Amino acid sequence: MITVTHATGRYVLHAAALAGAPQRLREAGLAPGLALVVTDATVAGLYLDALAAALRADGWQPVPVVVAPGEGSKSLETFAAVCDAVLAAGPDRGTPVLALGGGVVGDLGGFVAATVLRGLPLVHLPTTVLAQVDSSIGGKTGVNTGRGKNLVGAFYPPRFVLSDPAALATLPEREVRTGLAEVVKHALLVGGGLFGTLERDWERLGEADVLAAVVREAAAVKARVVSEDEREAGARAFLNLGHTFGHALEAAAGYGTLTHGEAVAVGLRAALHLSASLASGATVGDTLPAPFDRMDALAARLDPPPVPAIVPDEAVFAAMGLDKKRDRSGLRFVVLDGLGAPRLATSVPEALVRAAWAYARRAAG
Repeated sequence: MITVTHATGRYVLHAAALAGAPQRLREAGLAPGLALVVTDATVAGLYLDALAAALRADGWQPVPVVVAPGEGSKSLETFAAVCDAVLAAGPDRGTPVLALGGGVVGDLGGFVAATVLRGLPLVHLPTTVLAQVDSSIGGKTGVNTGRGKNLVGAFYPPRFVLSDPAALATLPEREVRTGLAEVVKHALLVGGGLFGTLERDWERLGEADVLAAVVREAAAVKARVVSEDEREAGARAFLNLGHTFGHALEAAAGYGTLTHGEAVAVGLRAALHLSASLASGATVGDTLPAPFDRMDALAARLDPPPVPAIVPDEAVFAAMGLDKKRDRSGLRFVVLDGLGAPRLATSVPEALVRAAWAYARRAAG
């Protein structure tokens, strides 16, 4: 059992069958009644009927709110529509919102829970690798706008997270690799066993038990970090490794063109190049020096698709300038001084940033 602490309490990350959700709701002090299930059409086709049946058997009245799959649903327009559907169901402040799905559903459903009636109980039921290791943990919720990713949202912790390992078996390979980008990020940040496991067992991640073990280890990393720094005042900022580049790429390409994990995979290569350049005091070439070459070799195994040719570099840099992680000194980049040794870098020379992006773009094909 993994526990996450936050300013007003704690919550547990369960690795268990989705059918156990009613029991966990009771353990969290939630009495049967109306339950709002926010999900997307793809996930609904796989899991909604079984979840609803389990809830009804325990006395709940589940009301599904289904959105279109994909990053396009993480918008102010969809947020408003979901809020309206939730309010139409007649909730009170004890009515839980169950976010059933991947990162988009979790962020969207979580923001709805944080705001409707000024706060409804939130439960995350993540069904993707990315959601199980990252987005369901830590209380970040929100939506995208035309000006950037996750610029409107709230910190809002769930009552609990229930991750069903069996759900990962239904994922297409692209979705698995999307989530593995966050797993690799965690491994670069902490080094040690997780990094070694990925190096050794990468080709075995198609085996359910190997993937489940890696997911739990990566989730424990995220849980530990956010327990120490809920509001990103310190160490939690390190979880943005690769994300300054990645979020800018997502925005410049148009949300949904690349998955979040694909953009982060490109961003990790850029961050490692930038780290190596800062460590050496000069721009490095396409061969990174040790120990960055070993880290970059693992990131390369994510094998993201090429950056679309229609995405100009200047659009990426413009989007980067709107990143929410900037402060008064400008953009902040998470860089590594070595494996498991992250730090924040500010006032980074523009030439190094551009060289890092160019390297990552070439590396992605």
